[in-house]
Amino acid sequence: MVKVHESALVLSPPEPAWPTIQAIREKHDRNFSRWMPHITLLYPFYPRSHFESASEMLADACQQVHPFEVSFSEFQAFQHGRNGFTIWLEPHPKRAVCDLQDALWQVLPDCDETRKHPEGFTPHLSVGQVRSTTERDQILSELRTNWETLVFRAEWVDLICRNPKPGDAFRVAVSVALGTGEIQRTIT
Repeated sequence: MVKVHESALVLSPPEPAWPTIQAIREKHDRNFSRWMPHITLLYPFYPRSHFESASEMLADACQQVHPFEVSFSEFQAFQHGRNGFTIWLEPHPKRAVCDLQDALWQVLPDCDETRKHPEGFTPHLSVGQVRSTTERDQILSELRTNWETLVFRAEWVDLICRNPKPGDAFRVAVSVALGTGEIQRTIT
């Protein structure tokens, strides 16, 4: 099946946990206006027209994964090319997020791009991009000094989408509950 960059399957902190993350992202993340705070699980993903069948397939997998607590206490950085870096929050327990991603990928194995990196799937919540090691080190130092651990309960995964027009933001279309597989449609 064809996959598109206008949709994804993500794990997002609940909206009450967003303000501290969004304050950082607004300052450092060029994708602040397009993406909500999230951990990408499967991307690219199926077009919006396939969300109903995809969510039904994912419901069985989600039913087998119990809700779990996630904490963000550490900032890390990925290097892209010679001088590009992404600053990100590392979720703990990392294994629980990896197991969730694996369970969802087992259902939709053609959505495997997040697993194709040399290190495999690395769960992360991006908060910004920088163009030098000096800037990376400075921002990491500032963030690590001022950060208070953020904890939330992972209870849902979200199928998100946006229109292809420039500047359009992702929004939740369908949510699937961990532990029950309940499906909630937000966009009809």
